[in-house]
Amino acid sequence: MRETREASRDRARAEDRELLRRYHEMGDADARELLVARHMPLVRSLARRYAGRGEPLDDIEQVGAIGLIKAIDRFELEREVSLATYATPNVVGEIKRHFRDKGWSIRVPRALQELNARMSQTIDRLTSKLGRSPSVAEIAEALGTTPEEVLEALDVGSAYNTLSLSTGPGGGEDGEADPLDSIGEEDEGFERSEDRADLAPALSSLDPREREILRMRFEEGLPQTQIAERVGLSQMHVSRLIRKSLAAMRNELAT
Repeated sequence: MRETREASRDRARAEDRELLRRYHEMGDADARELLVARHMPLVRSLARRYAGRGEPLDDIEQVGAIGLIKAIDRFELEREVSLATYATPNVVGEIKRHFRDKGWSIRVPRALQELNARMSQTIDRLTSKLGRSPSVAEIAEALGTTPEEVLEALDVGSAYNTLSLSTGPGGGEDGEADPLDSIGEEDEGFERSEDRADLAPALSSLDPREREILRMRFEEGLPQTQIAERVGLSQMHVSRLIRKSLAAMRNELAT
């Protein structure tokens, strides 16, 4: 009898977990290489979403592979999620950082590019620390710059990789779009959007720190040790907060 899709998926997850165990517990570099090879189709699929933005697809795939390798290195064996689920935000994040740092469509001073690149992490850190969105003055103080430069750096972010709506998907010289390329297809992101909408009321019932910890855990894919360092708590405290927050969300969704 032909193996069902679910059984095949479970078998692949078990094989991934065994390779992860060999790499993390035994230092088996070959296991790491096998994991990279097994999940490169996922990287290529994610990279294709960012094709046609002025960067060769091969380069985007290489950047995505870096995100995959980081995900493999950061993966904690006690996780209950599959490696593919955990790796996806890491790969996408690495690709987005690549475009953010290098995809400027008009000439922007290097200093402002660097300031804009540093700003995202600074805002995340301050939001976690303050329990609210930081002001421009607070961002400027943390970055050692002036509020005017912060506002300017935020403004130049709009100069990143702008494209004309009439430009063809392939970026051809004639600039004409092929109507066939405009025909839509089923987007996996729709289901995720519905999930986010369902979760929004439950998330709003949590305090800002709990929401930020869940964001770092499940959106950035950070291990609890790194989250603990960011928010200034012990790993055990972070683990308790995650369990408490998820339980509160489940209760909220149930009601």
